Amino acid sequence: MLDAVSQTNYIYTFACHDEEQSLCHLELRSLFGVEPYEGYLMSTLKINASRSPYVKSRVEILYEGASIEEIAGRVKDIQLEGATFKVICIDCTASMDYREQRDAERQIGLHIRGTAEMRKPERLFGAVKLGDRWYFGDYTKNEAVWLQHNNKPQHYSTALSTRVARAIANIAVPHTMGIKAVDPCCGIGTVLVEALSIGIDIVGYDINPLAVRGARLNLAHFQMPAVVSQGNILSLEGDYDVVILDLPYNLCSVLPEDEQLLMLKAARRLSSQAVIITTGEIDSAIELAGFNITERGSVRKGSFVRQIIVCR
Repeated sequence: MLDAVSQTNYIYTFACHDEEQSLCHLELRSLFGVEPYEGYLMSTLKINASRSPYVKSRVEILYEGASIEEIAGRVKDIQLEGATFKVICIDCTASMDYREQRDAERQIGLHIRGTAEMRKPERLFGAVKLGDRWYFGDYTKNEAVWLQHNNKPQHYSTALSTRVARAIANIAVPHTMGIKAVDPCCGIGTVLVEALSIGIDIVGYDINPLAVRGARLNLAHFQMPAVVSQGNILSLEGDYDVVILDLPYNLCSVLPEDEQLLMLKAARRLSSQAVIITTGEIDSAIELAGFNITERGSVRKGSFVRQIIVCR
């Protein structure tokens, strides 16, 4: 029996490289509050499909049923009001081959009252098969806006990638309303750019005047506000909801443990919540600084591993 969905639900598909799987799952848990399945998750939350660097698409479920025939029997009720359309079949569990997916798209499309358009449709629909159930609804594709941020005027060899920076911003601030964040060692502003593009209220500081200049150039390039100032984390003051603290110094040299602890204590004075990025083992220092570690993830690049440690 086919049911119209009484409560609005969404299916999100996602993909990531093996090296980023831990970070990907951490980000999705932070955003949606559920553990993702292999390649998809279901949620009552409506989140912009382009927010996460790992989400591929979002389907807002209109109907669900036990067969493609049941879905096809109901789509005739959709009112397109003259808009063209396209149906995309999504097989999250890899149980269909290419021909079966195209057949499903044709079968549903033939029952929609309107004009199909394969190249530039005005409305997209997704048909998703999960196990022995089918789901159908409005389809939204991730526009991969963070890729545009690779084209910034200032680069730094050890900076986070735009994809990783975006995931970290989402982990730190999964719900943006009323949240104030700070990046006290912002470098050239990679996290700042991603956070601002998501709609996060954030400011940045760096002790290095050249880094501050680079961050300002990058922010201006994307027509973002100049939210970065020169400042030493050890002397910063303020009350923030969350700190995003990247400890990049380990890439070139190892910070003495006492200096590391001073930076972590300074971050703790700014906020009781933090996302800390490190290449070294610093759990004991984090706890000595007064943080409670709640979750962690990691991202690999060859033998090089960054840890993303969540303190809430």
